[in-house]
Amino acid sequence: MKAYVVGGAVRDELLGLPVKDRDHVVVGATPEEMARLGYKPVGKDFPVFLHPQTHEEYALARTERKSGRGYKGFTVYAAPEVTLEDDLRRRDLTINAMARAEDGSLIDPFGGKQDLEKKVLRHVSEAFAEDPVRILRVARFAARFGFDIAPETMRLMKDMVASGETEYLVPERVWQEFAKGLLEEHPGRMFEVLEICGLREQLLPELETQPEVMSGSLAVRFALLCWALAEDEVETLCRRLRVPNEPRELALLASRNRAALEMLRSASADEILKLLKAADAFRRPERFAQLLEVARLAAHGTDFSSLEKARIAAAAVDAGAIARRGGDIAGAVDQARLKAITEAALPPK
Repeated sequence: MKAYVVGGAVRDELLGLPVKDRDHVVVGATPEEMARLGYKPVGKDFPVFLHPQTHEEYALARTERKSGRGYKGFTVYAAPEVTLEDDLRRRDLTINAMARAEDGSLIDPFGGKQDLEKKVLRHVSEAFAEDPVRILRVARFAARFGFDIAPETMRLMKDMVASGETEYLVPERVWQEFAKGLLEEHPGRMFEVLEICGLREQLLPELETQPEVMSGSLAVRFALLCWALAEDEVETLCRRLRVPNEPRELALLASRNRAALEMLRSASADEILKLLKAADAFRRPERFAQLLEVARLAAHGTDFSSLEKARIAAAAVDAGAIARRGGDIAGAVDQARLKAITEAALPPK
């Protein structure tokens, strides 16, 4: 029984990056042996265990054989006779198919170290084509590292899209990889890769253009991506990708209020109050701050501080005191807020 550090930990170490998670492959062991040594089984689809002290993942060396469509269409075989090279061969990219032995030596049967030095993403074997999620992973790694795609890998990815294999992608897996790519250092590279291989048009037909600059949280980045879309287009995209509530809500909020935000410089107090109400700025000030961040990035740095001043001033109006006076409470609160907005955020006439 031998254990090796594999995958991203080896790659990141060679790149001089911090190693966050260390995954291990165990060669020559059975599930019974692992359990006897105190490892806790956690794998559902194949034998994966947690180390009794470090809680790092240890997976038995395995091979995979395509048995159906999509990412679940695989038959997994894990046994003591499966070699380390067998296990590494099933991985997606050469830069992720390296291992580090217990004595510190590097095992690199597919040239991953050389591809790291050349800044190239290259598939390990033709088995790459069996899992369409790998196209999204390549695009994500391009966004992370800014690496080029090997020509033969790009040809294979194009063939996968053309063959219809990508039609079996599961929305949750698509969003998982897409969201990670949005948060990488070069998110534009992800879109370039998806565009070239043809997957952008299939998965993200609404997103024909991407913003030049992207920063902030995942919700902010996704809303910025959807900034120019109509509300129904945002809804369609979110349904297709099964986008979680927070990024979905912010993207829809931005779409609904984009026109008002773009006209802010000439807005009256009435229009500002209408925008604050429409954006639910008084009940959800944190989300409103995210909306302003999206608008600022979309408008290439336009200052929206006056709108935040207006929100703070209007929110400070004592609605309770007004209510105690009776009469048209809603109208009186609005008038008080309009007066506060005028004094705090509008230039004197």
